[in-house]
Amino acid sequence: MISYLEGTVIFKGERFAVVSCGGVGYKVHFAPETLRSIPSAGSPFKTWTHLRVRETDMELYGFSTYAEMQFFEVLIGVSGIGPKSALGILGVAPLDTLKRAIAAGEMNYLTKVSGVGKRMAEKIIVELRDKLGGAAMPDGVRTELAADTDVLDALIAMGYSGREVREAVSRIPANVSGTKERLGEALRMLGKKSA
Repeated sequence: MISYLEGTVIFKGERFAVVSCGGVGYKVHFAPETLRSIPSAGSPFKTWTHLRVRETDMELYGFSTYAEMQFFEVLIGVSGIGPKSALGILGVAPLDTLKRAIAAGEMNYLTKVSGVGKRMAEKIIVELRDKLGGAAMPDGVRTELAADTDVLDALIAMGYSGREVREAVSRIPANVSGTKERLGEALRMLGKKSA
């Protein structure tokens, strides 16, 4: 199995990049947000990968971190979730936030992904909640996750990119609570970044 590539980017498409390693070009599919962070052609590049083998083809999926790759593999283990849906889910929020949302039973994060409706979101939560510590999830975390969903939606509606928004929300200090306060803190961070 191909679990890691280190080479040179030779092409970037809309949903994949081709990475040359030892004279062989590997076509690797990425989540849109991850693909944007990949350097331009000719640059050195490293990525964790998951090789999906089917009867008629093989596809590589790439990730920035080992933890993202592991979670992708957990997601595609859920019946009805394919690699494209799993990449979409990984693109919704920072990995830690996404895991906490699933553990807390917050479906809003999952239903933002094309092809993942309420029924599929419930199935993901039922299958993964206990693996992610859902039974021990305090109510304060549930409230914070609901506030973060509102913050994500508001910032995207204001025109910020999903990547900027996820990065800002992941850096909001834990002691900042409530939707209004968390939104204000995220806007301050985004304002500093653009200045």
